[in-house]
Amino acid sequence: MASSIQFTWGVANLERTLSDGVVYTVHYTIDAFDGTYRSGAYGSLGLEPPEPDSLIPYADLTLELVVGWIKEKIGEEKVAEIEAALEAQIEEQASPSKGAGLPWAG
Repeated sequence: MASSIQFTWGVANLERTLSDGVVYTVHYTIDAFDGTYRSGAYGSLGLEPPEPDSLIPYADLTLELVVGWIKEKIGEEKVAEIEAALEAQIEEQASPSKGAGLPWAG
């Protein structure tokens, strides 16, 4: 099933210092979709201030760049862990192993 799941990393919000545009917190989302079932996750990540000579102006930031920061900061192992957890949630939706309800409620 893993090969059919599409993972989409997004950025929900950026917190920044107004005086210099330095982003200090990234709020991100990960959406997993296999064509039928969907699962998602949300996280936030604090960033260290960049060196002055490597500061990218706030207006020049792109989704791809910021997602790259997220993945670099949390590391490949954590990225794989998050995606595996979302995959497991989709597998549970497709083939439930647990249920809830009241037998007398019909």
